[in-house]
Amino acid sequence: MTCRAPFTLKSLCRSTAARTGVLELGRGKIQTPVFMPVGTQAAVRGLPPHWLRDVGAQIILANTYHLHQRPGEQLIEKLGGLHRFMAVDLPILTDSGGFQVFSLKKKELSEDGVSFAYELDGKKTFLSPETSMAIQQSLGSDIAMAFDECLPADADRDTVAVSIDRTARWAERCLAAHTKPDQSLFGIVQGGMFGDLRQRSTHQITSLPFDGYAIGGLSVGEGPEKMNAVLAETMPLMPTDKARYLMGVGRPQDLVDGVALGVDMFDCVIPTRHARGGAIYTFQGRIRITHSRYRRDAYPIDTACTCYTCRNFSRAYLHHLFEIGEVLGSTLATLHNLQFFGDLMAKVRATIEDGTFMQFRKDIHALYPEKDEEAESVEAARRRFAEDALPVRERAEAPGRYDLEPSARPSRGMGPGPLRDGPAPRPPAPAPRGAPSGGPSRTADRGPGPGPSRAADRGPGPSRAADRGPGAGPSRAADRGPGAGPSRAPERASPRSNEARPAKPAPASRGGGPGPKAGPTGTSGRGGARKDRR
Repeated sequence: MTCRAPFTLKSLCRSTAARTGVLELGRGKIQTPVFMPVGTQAAVRGLPPHWLRDVGAQIILANTYHLHQRPGEQLIEKLGGLHRFMAVDLPILTDSGGFQVFSLKKKELSEDGVSFAYELDGKKTFLSPETSMAIQQSLGSDIAMAFDECLPADADRDTVAVSIDRTARWAERCLAAHTKPDQSLFGIVQGGMFGDLRQRSTHQITSLPFDGYAIGGLSVGEGPEKMNAVLAETMPLMPTDKARYLMGVGRPQDLVDGVALGVDMFDCVIPTRHARGGAIYTFQGRIRITHSRYRRDAYPIDTACTCYTCRNFSRAYLHHLFEIGEVLGSTLATLHNLQFFGDLMAKVRATIEDGTFMQFRKDIHALYPEKDEEAESVEAARRRFAEDALPVRERAEAPGRYDLEPSARPSRGMGPGPLRDGPAPRPPAPAPRGAPSGGPSRTADRGPGPGPSRAADRGPGPSRAADRGPGAGPSRAADRGPGAGPSRAPERASPRSNEARPAKPAPASRGGGPGPKAGPTGTSGRGGARKDRR
């Protein structure tokens, strides 16, 4: 007994097998194609649950193997189920634990199930189709996954042939053991890298009355070309009236390739795991925020992004957080990455519907090329995304064509444009200490009349003290008093040009006099201001 998960097809791409649809679950309708953030152990790493809807998440994933190990499904059930335990009102899909079990080096496989020792404490455990269903029903997820056998990419043909028949028998046992009327159940197609075995497994699994179907055993080290080739042979055999889920795939270029072949659902740890290492995804390409080039960069991560991180913080700030090992850096990077993946799938849905998905797919491949590909069109792709994006403030007020939810929070007001890899321009210098709030410009500070330029004021060699004219007070070198070291005037030459940097005008004194006056300690008004700023 399962809960039906009706899937309604909305639109088809004219050039590919890409499609949009709606998957209906008890806790809401899911717009597909969709990316599912992974909360393996009942938590999306580093992210408070209330942010999930803000970053565009529609459904998340948790893992049977890990939750059975800690804290145990009995405790979670006693505390009200997984949704109450996590304080999440989104739909939740639970993986069966098959992938984790079969990735263990030491295990004993039989027709009944798998015996193994937990990595954490060495406790002997047995997992079977029946126990996997019992655990997932106790957790109370919206979608449970059938227990399957997942093999490595280099498994030989004979091993895979035996495995897919066992997976089919286990799928029948999962259906027989499942009794939760408000939980849907998806079957999993296997078959390794062999097209005919994939075809056989697809026929075996799709002939059973599951509520949706998943493609497993890919993204296990075979490489993107082989994965797409196998997927291209498998997808045409899948039912069109049920949701189709590609397990464990999450690179941007792999997402658009999977969508082009007809996949509806994806999950992966990439956005959260990479965020904790400082790798951040944008519509101008991926950046490594720990790089020194971002130490003084005043721009947000992505000038066209509406996430909390981009509306409030600079790249320099995130760089600083990672430099000092502050956990807030991981949280802010995770927020942005999940927003990017949510926006990516929203744009996928929009471009399928308006007929521009092929160009969108090319642009994503240009921004995220394989290592052996040349990204010749990366600049063109960046320009298209920059031109297509509305300013942050406008997007917050009007969601526009990409189905982004409106936000009432104030924005930074940064407009769209290509990201700068170099340091951002220096912010304007602060007003002198003596100037009133909203006072005259720095040009006006130089005194009446337009006067010559600052560079011309200095003349061909006189000291800065002479430039200030009579009554301007002693030079800064003199201000420091005896023993203060050489004057800083020679250091004013700009390292970026052959011209000397113009001298700054002496600010007006607080008393309205002609210039700063040496105090009792031999420090001028200007020197005092410098000391205060420290």
